[in-house]
Amino acid sequence: MAVLSERLGINRLPQHKYVDAVRWLPLLSAFDRFAVLALFDSDSDSYSIEIHSFKPNPFSLQPQSSWLSPSRISSLKSSQFLQKTIIAASTFSGSLHVLFSDSTDASLESEISIPEGALHSVPVSCIDLMDGGGECLTVGEDGKVNLVSIGNSNLNYRNLFDSSGLVSYTAVKWASPVEFATGGYGFSLQWWDQRKPGGPVSQFKGDWDQKLTSGIVHSIDIHPSRKHTCLAGGSLGTVFAWDLRWQKQPIILSGAGAGAGNTAVQSISESEVWEVQYDCCLKSNTSSTHILPAMICSEDGILAVIEQGEEPIELLAEPCGINSFDIDRHNPSDVICSLEWEAVAILTRQ
Repeated sequence: MAVLSERLGINRLPQHKYVDAVRWLPLLSAFDRFAVLALFDSDSDSYSIEIHSFKPNPFSLQPQSSWLSPSRISSLKSSQFLQKTIIAASTFSGSLHVLFSDSTDASLESEISIPEGALHSVPVSCIDLMDGGGECLTVGEDGKVNLVSIGNSNLNYRNLFDSSGLVSYTAVKWASPVEFATGGYGFSLQWWDQRKPGGPVSQFKGDWDQKLTSGIVHSIDIHPSRKHTCLAGGSLGTVFAWDLRWQKQPIILSGAGAGAGNTAVQSISESEVWEVQYDCCLKSNTSSTHILPAMICSEDGILAVIEQGEEPIELLAEPCGINSFDIDRHNPSDVICSLEWEAVAILTRQ
């Protein structure tokens, strides 16, 4: 395993609260950069979302504004819509909250929500905001897939599918304004097209290895230039790609299933992979059949970059879990990640 240390700036910033999730906010100006944090204060048993101003010199995250959540945050996303920055957060009690942030100083202006029990009868497993659009997908282990339309002062929602608990969904990702992917147990993936309602139009089951029947997909990413390929990360350090053009066999990038018969694949982690994102900072093979480089974070404290046919690059190895990260799409050399032990780390790649 390669370790990228000599060209990597690492800054760890204590938060004194459990950090559940982190996201960069869309760039508001060339001089102002902000991040949003989902926090849990175990001393006061309170939950909050905080917007922090990022300053590179001296290196710091300064709290700008905060909002108290009625329950612990289960999924956090940010985007830009209606000339405003929007933050969407789902909770373990089943509610969904959309926060509107001022486009100049990132202060929180308003909040609209859907109460617990309306979307899901269980914790919301995952949400995804459409890039530049006013729609949000929610999924849960109750087998429901919902579409939420965001207005200036209200949220409208409709149920796209309900498996009545026969299938549980744990991850979701937009692929286009009408298509998206979900993931669940058994390393299963589903492809949906709203023009063809009634259920997924294509499905993949992770049955390439008997050990994986109980594995869970925690995160999905889809590159805008490679819509036909779903990148997924989950249990047992597993990261794989599902190419819709060759649906039967996954492309294993790391983890379980990377052993026998696949000696070219190295496992970067043996625990839960909580998040995967394509890494646009690294140049790569441009062939349409080559899986682009991806960044992952894991429960055993690994933040790394993996690429098909290449040795993994370890960026961080922490004594605690790294439960989320985000690559700044405007400055992809900058990465923010949440360290389980009450800290945020920001990495700058040279």
